[in-house]
Formats: sequence, C-alpha cells, structure tokens
Amino acid sequence: MPKMKTNKSVASRFKVTGSGKLLRRSPARRHKLTKKSSLRKRNLARPKLVDKGQLKLYKEMMGV
Repeated sequence: MPKMKTNKSVASRFKVTGSGKLLRRSPARRHKLTKKSSLRKRNLARPKLVDKGQLKLYKEMMGV
C-alpha cells in the first residue's frame, strides 16, 4: 500500500500545535479594512483553533 500524500493546499493553511491541534487564520482581513475597528482587526489577526468537527478531516488530509 503506498503512503498517503499530503494535501498541500490544506498544509499551507493550517499549522499543527504541539498538542496536535490545528491553527487557522481568520477570514475578513484582506480588504475593506477602513470600516473595521482597530480592535476587530487586531482580533482577526490572531490565529484561531480549527473546530472539533473539522479537525479529523483536515488532520487526515495533512497526514498527521
């Protein structure tokens, strides 16, 4: 049986933490930044954890 290939589009979007969770970036940080408050933009800049329901799927795609 051949090895599983890593899905590179998924691997570029997520980062694995030491405990095995996945970090993702927030949407809504590309354009129309003038109408968003500084606090909102600052919170959007921080990485978030991937939801538990999607975690298994993305980890399989990454080969983790």
